[in-house]
Amino acid sequence: MPPDDAFRAINDSLSFDRRLAAFDVSQSIAHVSMLAAQGIIEAQDREQLHHALAQVAEELSDGSFPFRDDDEDIHMAIERRVGEIAGRVGGKLHTARSRNDQVATDVAMFVRAHALTAASATIELAEELLRVAVEHLDWPMPGYTHLQRAQPVYLSHHLLAYVWMLLRDERRFIEVTEGTRALPLGAGALAGVNYETDRSMVAAELGFGGVAENSIDAVSNRDFVLDYLAAAATCATHLSRLGAEIVMWSSTEFGYCELSDAWTSGSSIMPHKKNPDAAELLRAKAPRIAGHLVAMHGVMHGLPLTYNKDMQEDKEHLFDAVDTLERSLVAARGMVSSLTFNRQRLAAAAADEFLAATDIADLLVKHGLPFREAHGVVATLVARAVADGRTLSELTPQELAQCSPLLDDQFYSLLSDRAWLESKNSRGGTSLAMVRRQIERAKAQIHRALTGR
Repeated sequence: MPPDDAFRAINDSLSFDRRLAAFDVSQSIAHVSMLAAQGIIEAQDREQLHHALAQVAEELSDGSFPFRDDDEDIHMAIERRVGEIAGRVGGKLHTARSRNDQVATDVAMFVRAHALTAASATIELAEELLRVAVEHLDWPMPGYTHLQRAQPVYLSHHLLAYVWMLLRDERRFIEVTEGTRALPLGAGALAGVNYETDRSMVAAELGFGGVAENSIDAVSNRDFVLDYLAAAATCATHLSRLGAEIVMWSSTEFGYCELSDAWTSGSSIMPHKKNPDAAELLRAKAPRIAGHLVAMHGVMHGLPLTYNKDMQEDKEHLFDAVDTLERSLVAARGMVSSLTFNRQRLAAAAADEFLAATDIADLLVKHGLPFREAHGVVATLVARAVADGRTLSELTPQELAQCSPLLDDQFYSLLSDRAWLESKNSRGGTSLAMVRRQIERAKAQIHRALTGR
């Protein structure tokens, strides 16, 4: 009895796993070479199979591959087509392998390729952010906690925070490739195969670092999919935070930056609006990718060994996450490159003297006052200034003395232009000297990432 149509609808995977076609052909070519080298098939068989696989690769590339309605998945479609081209010898293609180890190998190769793509894209975005940071090296702006103005920083320092996030992302994707180093092929359905195969030969040809040592683990392992999704979810979260800040900064209320028209859209009824839709979408893509990670853990968490059809669900989660992240990284780079910043607006916000409150407390500490007491003194100063609608520098020396006899002319010097910015000389701080050192370290790490691979 043929499969029920409803069963076929949920069972067939050709509509999405055809993305594995190139990897499946490469794997099959290496597998055939090994079979011939081991004397499992004849040299003439190898030539015919390689010829058929080369034709299949060409058909897949130019779109002429003759898919059929009864092709269950890309693996069976390719094997069927090889048989049509090579004749009876096509039946030897699947010798000493199972779809279980075949699929695991294809997916591992896919993950490795796209982890490297993501690693490169994160570095490209980091380079662009670094370029923008260098161009705006000494532009002051307010730093925030709880979305409240907290302490002033340089715009370069703020942008560099994302550079370091992306450099961590790059390392995560490189670590993902480490999880794909063990070749599954040769594990068979779950127990190994009945032939003297040379798995190391196949591993070397396909770029694997070795072979999976346990056949059960080989066919049931999808850790590399989880690894990729975890790295992608973290990276997308970083992009989401960048997108959120671009949305806020480009609003009329902030006015810190403007996106080019290429990365915005207009309103359907309000012609004056310029909506940062691309940045907003970066926010929304992050939970989408994180959802794929959670769903994939759901697929795997209760599965008995070894292969179960549940594992077919790995591909759509993986493929969508790959597409979403790669598009997001490209979009983020384009948006960053198009940003123009409003120096006057940033400087005006950074000039808010209340941002120097912590520095005033530290000044008192240097005069011997415990920090908690200094904190209370400054809180009193701020409350008095706010109540009267004045700035801190408009408080009189007499008012300062009433709050603490330790406050003198240094109080007014501290509030002069950028004094509290340049005081942050600790490593990783926002003073220009520290930012310049940070830029050089970031450049060096980006260079290592580009040359180390």
